[in-house]
Amino acid sequence: MVGFKPSDVPPPLGVKMASAGAAACIADMVTFPLDTAKVRLQIQGEKQAVGGIRYRGVFGTISTMVRTEGPRSLYNGLVAGLQRQLCFASIRIGLYDNVKNFYTGGKDNPGVLIRILAGCTTGAMAVSFAQPTDVVKVRFQAQMNLNGVARRYNGTMQAYRQIFLNEGLRGLWKGTLPNITRNALVNCTELVTYDLIKEAILKHQLLSDNLPCHFVSAFGAGFVTTVIASPVDVVKTRYMNSPPGQYRSAINCAWTMMTKEGPTAFYKGFVPSFLRLGSWNVVMFVSFEQIKRAMMMSRRIEAPN
Repeated sequence: MVGFKPSDVPPPLGVKMASAGAAACIADMVTFPLDTAKVRLQIQGEKQAVGGIRYRGVFGTISTMVRTEGPRSLYNGLVAGLQRQLCFASIRIGLYDNVKNFYTGGKDNPGVLIRILAGCTTGAMAVSFAQPTDVVKVRFQAQMNLNGVARRYNGTMQAYRQIFLNEGLRGLWKGTLPNITRNALVNCTELVTYDLIKEAILKHQLLSDNLPCHFVSAFGAGFVTTVIASPVDVVKTRYMNSPPGQYRSAINCAWTMMTKEGPTAFYKGFVPSFLRLGSWNVVMFVSFEQIKRAMMMSRRIEAPN
């Protein structure tokens, strides 16, 4: 179980969902510039560079953005990103233990396949619900704040409204299939890897169930997840950011990338993806564990004797 030993009393579902949403928002605020740099690197190559600007590496991208667009550009789409995490993480992480218990009938020590199935299930559920927030976040991160360059959107709510008016409901749920694929992969890899690494550390008594253990488990989960999910993530980003008619489908987007840019295009932005996902996992899981425990202690203190 993520964050609790078998001897612990499982926290209520509401505590887990609230803790997951809050921890994910904290992680997003800390790592958002890395995510924005990743998006810029991933879409580079699908169109001519605006103003002759080319990005080279994660820190080069961040430096170029600060120099040409100002430091605020690193947080383009943060509001939509926080909206996304409140909906998304509370479902995919908060429901994970409950779905896992549902598949096992409440038995302890579920197998790897059950954990993978639970991770895929909650990941797909979360995307289906929170997809519009992801579309808006990606489009804000992709747009450039340059003089003489028209901005697609000027505010989060205006973006939702404009996408709906111009592209319909399908526009708000654009890229749902690749995003479900990507987040099912991310969720099951992230949560299952964290679960397994943490269990192995505790079983062999390498570390106690505290911050260093959570740090190592989260960092390992971030690396494994980036390697597996990066190709789908690039396709998802490009497809969601594309104007109507550029790609017929996510599969067409992937095929266009392969034929025009070669297989290395699927790993564009890998370094920022890993830096972002690794650091995001560390901040999120450490925050998740601490917030959840604090909420449980608060409930015990408030409970009548």
